[in-house]
Amino acid sequence: MTKRYLFTTALLLAFAVRSIAGEGMWIPLLLEKYNEEDMQAMGMKITAEDIYSVNNSSLKDAVFRFGGGCTAGMISAQGLIITNHHCGYGNIQALSSLDRDLLTDGFWADDLETELPCEGLQVTRLVYMEDVSSRVLGGVEDNWTRQQRQDTIELRIQKITGEATEGTHYSAAIEPFYYGNQYFMFVTESFKDVRLVGAPPSAIGKFGGDTDNWMWPRHTGDFALFRVYAGEHNDPVEYSEDNSPYTPLMHMPISLNGAEEEDFTFVFGFPGRTQQYLTSHAVDMIINTENPERIALREMRLDIMDGYMQQSDEVRIQYAAKHARVANFYKKFQGENRGIHRLKAVEVKEEQQRQFQQWADSSPNNRRRYGDLFPAFGQAYEALTPYNMAFNYVIEAGIAVELVPFVRNFGQLFQAVPDSNLAQIKEDLQKRAESFFNDYHKPLDQDILAAVFEKYAQDIHDAFQPVVFQLVENEFDGDFSQYASYVFKESSFTSLEDVEAFLADFNATEQDREALRKDPAYQMSASVFSSYFQHVRPVRDSLNNHLDSLYRVYLEGLMKKREGDYFYPDANSTLRITYGKVEGYKPQNAVTYRHYTTLQGVFEKEALGEPDYTVPDKLRQLYKAKDFGPYAAGDGTMRPCFIASNHTSGGNSGSPVLNANGHLIGVNFDRNWEGTMSDLMYDPNQCRNISVDIRYCLFIIDKFANAGHLLEEMTIIMPR
Repeated sequence: MTKRYLFTTALLLAFAVRSIAGEGMWIPLLLEKYNEEDMQAMGMKITAEDIYSVNNSSLKDAVFRFGGGCTAGMISAQGLIITNHHCGYGNIQALSSLDRDLLTDGFWADDLETELPCEGLQVTRLVYMEDVSSRVLGGVEDNWTRQQRQDTIELRIQKITGEATEGTHYSAAIEPFYYGNQYFMFVTESFKDVRLVGAPPSAIGKFGGDTDNWMWPRHTGDFALFRVYAGEHNDPVEYSEDNSPYTPLMHMPISLNGAEEEDFTFVFGFPGRTQQYLTSHAVDMIINTENPERIALREMRLDIMDGYMQQSDEVRIQYAAKHARVANFYKKFQGENRGIHRLKAVEVKEEQQRQFQQWADSSPNNRRRYGDLFPAFGQAYEALTPYNMAFNYVIEAGIAVELVPFVRNFGQLFQAVPDSNLAQIKEDLQKRAESFFNDYHKPLDQDILAAVFEKYAQDIHDAFQPVVFQLVENEFDGDFSQYASYVFKESSFTSLEDVEAFLADFNATEQDREALRKDPAYQMSASVFSSYFQHVRPVRDSLNNHLDSLYRVYLEGLMKKREGDYFYPDANSTLRITYGKVEGYKPQNAVTYRHYTTLQGVFEKEALGEPDYTVPDKLRQLYKAKDFGPYAAGDGTMRPCFIASNHTSGGNSGSPVLNANGHLIGVNFDRNWEGTMSDLMYDPNQCRNISVDIRYCLFIIDKFANAGHLLEEMTIIMPR
C-alpha cells in the first residue's frame, strides 16, 4: 500500500464520521427520524419538533428566505428580522445618494413611520414541506427515455402543486433531491412589503471589506434590520402606507450567554448549492480548467472598478454592490482551488469510485446497472469541458459588460406593433433605462469591454466566439480598445438621454428596426447571445442532461451501497439544518485560531492603514470607555465574531445561529478561506462558518446607534 493510498483512505474515513464533525445540510422534516439523537448527544436541549413542526409553531416559522439568495431570522413579535448587512447591501445602496449616503453613514429608523420601503424586496416563509417522492416517481420505469421521464414528472408536479395551493395565497415548488431519486414539495408564502429599519455604517457592517472577505480572524458587524409588513388580515400584500407590521407565528429569543468552545450550535437557513457527489472528472475540470479563467477575468474587472471607484464618490456608491458581488466569488474561487488541492480531492474521489466499482462488480445485477458509470462520466466530461469554458466566458466576459444584457432588452421592439403594444413596450424600456443608468458609469464599462473581450477572443475557440469578433479583426485590426471606443461613441444606448431620444423616434417602421439592427451596441449584444444560443447551449444542455441521468443512477447506487446509512442531499436553496460545535482550528503548522475575536482587533487592523480598516469615532469612544453595557463577554471583552463547525454555503448568509436551547446567538455571514471548498468536499478540521456575535449587534444598536427602542420589542435572555 502506497503512502498516497493511506492518505486518501484516512480522508475517506474522516469524511464518513458524522458524530462531531459538523458536516451535512439536513432536511428539517426528517430531523426527528435521522438527526435528533445525534444532535442531542452533541448537546442540544430542545427537540426536533421544536425546530420543525407541521401542526405547531416552531423555529422554522421564524426563518425567512431574504431576497433572492440570503436568509433572515425573525426576532420580534412585530415583524422585525435580522440578516446580514451584505445581504441588504443592494437595498441600502438603492436608498442611498450623494446627499444621503446610507452606506457610509448607516441608518436607524426612529419609529415605524421613518422605516424605508425597499422596492422589489421580498421575504419568504416555509409553511410546510412534504416528501412527495412516491407521487412523483410512482410507476416511472428505468427503461423510459429521459424525455418520457421528464414529461411525466413535470405533469405530476403541476398537478400536486396545484392541489396544494388551490384556494390559498401560497406558492408551491417541488424540488429533486439526490439527482431526482427523491422529491420534496415546499409550500411557501412571500411578503412583498419589507422596509429598512437599521443598518450600521459600512465601516462596521462591511469592516474589512474585500481584504477580509472569506477570512478569519474577522471583526465585521455584518448585520442589518428590516421589518416585514402585512395586510389587514396579517397576509402578504403589496406595499401600502396602510399596512401594519407582520405578526409572526414564532420569533427567536436572543441569548446574551454567547458562544464558548465546544458549545453545541446549529444554523437554520437556505443554503444555495453544493455538489458533494461530483465525480473526480468534474472536480478536475472545475479546479484545473474553469476556476483559473474565472479568477483571471474577475481580477481584470475588479482592477478597473477599483480605479474608477477610488477617483469618484459617486462611482463608489454606484458600484459598491456590483464590486462586492464580483469580488465575493473571485476570492471564493481562489480559496476553493487551494482547499481542493490541499485535500487531494481528485485522488479522494478516485478512491471512492474504486470502492464503488468493486461493489458494482460484486453481483451481475449491480454490474448491469452501475458497472459502466465511470467510463461514461469520463467521456461526458471530456466532451463538456470546451462547452463549459465557452459558457463561462459568456458569463464572466460577455455579459460582464453591463451594456450587453441591457441592450438585449431592446429586442422587444422587433415585436412592437403601432397602435397595439408599442407604447407599453417603450414605457417599460424607459423605466428599465432609468434604473440602469442610475448605477452606471460609461467609461468604466468601456474599459471592461476592451479588456475582457480581448481575452475572450484569445482564449475561446473560434467556433464559440461572437461573430462580432470578426468585425473587430477586419475593421479594427483586432484592437478591442478601438472597438470599445467605436461602440460607446456610435451607439444610441450608452446614456439615458440617447435612449430616450431613440425611443421617442422609434415608430416600429422597417427603417426603425433596421437602425436598431445596425446599432453597434445592439449588434455586439446580439452577437454574444446568438453565439451562445446557437453554438454552445444546445450541446451543453444535452451533455448536462446526460450527466444528470448518470448522477441519478450513481446516487441510486450509493444509496443501495450505503443502505441504512442516511446521508445528506446536496443543498438546493431549500430550508436546511446544519449543526456542529463552536471551535477554533489550525490553518497551518504552528498557527492556531481561537473561536472568537475581540473589539481590540478592530483597532489593531486600523493601525495597518488599509482603506478597508476605517473605524467610526463613536465606536472608538465606546471602546476606550469600555462602555459595552450588558453585551460584554464574561471576561469583559466585546466579541464581534465567532466560528463553529457548521457546514454552510452561499444562501446561508443571514442565517440565524442558535444554541442548544434554540436561542439566537449569532448571524452567519461567511466561511473561512481554508474551508471555501466545502461546496465540493467538507473537511472537519478546516471548515468553519463565521458569524457576527448577536451581542455585538445589540451593542451597536443600543450603544452606538442609540436605537435602544428596537431592543424593547425583542425577547432577550440575560446572561446566566
